[in-house]
Amino acid sequence: MGAGSRLKERKDAMRIVIVGASRFGIATAEQLVEEGHDVVLVDQDGAKLERLAEEIDCGFLEGDGSLPSVLRDAYADGADALVLLTNVDDVNILAALVGRSVGYPRVVPQIVRRQLLAVCDELGLENLITPHATVARSIVRSLEEHADTALDLRAYSGFDVLGYKVQAAQDGQGVSDLGLPKQARAIALTREGEDRLLDEDTTVREGDLLIVAVAPDAQDRMDQLFAEPEDNSDAE
Repeated sequence: MGAGSRLKERKDAMRIVIVGASRFGIATAEQLVEEGHDVVLVDQDGAKLERLAEEIDCGFLEGDGSLPSVLRDAYADGADALVLLTNVDDVNILAALVGRSVGYPRVVPQIVRRQLLAVCDELGLENLITPHATVARSIVRSLEEHADTALDLRAYSGFDVLGYKVQAAQDGQGVSDLGLPKQARAIALTREGEDRLLDEDTTVREGDLLIVAVAPDAQDRMDQLFAEPEDNSDAE
């Protein structure tokens, strides 16, 4: 498969090479293409790229994205950035260093393990994607804004981070007693303007905003658990 792609009309369009057809890599490629940028997606799984070719209007290159020869092929006549989104930090770091030596003006590796951040700093890799830290900052930001509606945040792992208002029937219950689905995990809550992370002893109160990571197939159940009771005050 070649590395060319059909560029939408956009004067400031960039050429971006993404290494890693991970869920995060695919989502990033889709978003960049939607914004009119020229994208090349590199991965060793040729069959996967064949399937994606039917879904994403971008270039595809089969190969090891940490090898100079592959990154040169993807670079072609020039590229604005190299984004490393494999699920392995070590591969992302190596590919970033190789990409820098090939001539990419900007390399952006994804790093999950905090222990490697200092290594990246020593190597001069300044533009990092740190998904766990980013999600945490988004949660804190949403808590500080005291939003009453579900938080608009989709984590790369496929979970949504959503806010649910604790109802009167749940007042005084421990988090473990709320009956959350297996595909949901409470993370934090905000109460009367105070934000806090949860621990084993946390109990909830009516009106708390509970922040929960929820898989899509568990969201209906969560909506049922935290649904506001019907107002029957007018009933005879």
